[in-house]
Amino acid sequence: MKPHVICHMISSLDGGLHLSRWSKSPGGERAAWSAAYEKVHEELEGDAWIVGRVTMAEFSKASAHPPANPAAVDRWRHIADREASSYAVALDPSGKLHFDDARIGDDHIVVLLGPDVPDAHLTELAADGVSYLVANALPIDLAAMLDALGREFGIRRLLLEGGAGICGSFFASGLVDELSLLVAPALDGRAGHQSFVEFGEAGLADKVQLSLRGCEALPHGLVHLRYAVTSP
Repeated sequence: MKPHVICHMISSLDGGLHLSRWSKSPGGERAAWSAAYEKVHEELEGDAWIVGRVTMAEFSKASAHPPANPAAVDRWRHIADREASSYAVALDPSGKLHFDDARIGDDHIVVLLGPDVPDAHLTELAADGVSYLVANALPIDLAAMLDALGREFGIRRLLLEGGAGICGSFFASGLVDELSLLVAPALDGRAGHQSFVEFGEAGLADKVQLSLRGCEALPHGLVHLRYAVTSP
């Protein structure tokens, strides 16, 4: 069964995602905004969160380290922990992420991979105690992967936390059930398109409908917007 997916993001007023590039506000600093985002993350009570390769690389700084004496592994899946209290899921079609731990904090790591990832990378992940699921084709069938996460790990409530590309793909596929957006009293101002969600030239004009569920002013000048998400 597909988990209930909540896209949970924080952005500047002009859609920027990188807090380090934002202007400051008399009502709050970047550290306070980040802490508020994490607090809402906990309040949403997800049993997993998912990000793309670029975002996950901020958490994992390891380099490639294939085991010297690799054991045989399943080509399509490796389930290292079905009993974790929460999971950190990475969408990494090309197999570029490497880990020096099977957890981020208390969250067990699960990697979603493309079909062309070499066996050496799979043996490295398995040796590190990291779980993985391998898609049978590219582009990765996100709906099938969500079903697999629910089936293999019991994930029922998944927080989608960026970046813009993975968020756009989930929205375009009709897989997002809610949007939780914290808007900070800040501007990024860099040239070019600014957005916390992106889906190429096609955009999302005919793919998504949003219905307001709540609007709450938070400390440090933040506004928390909640929307139900449906497809036209």
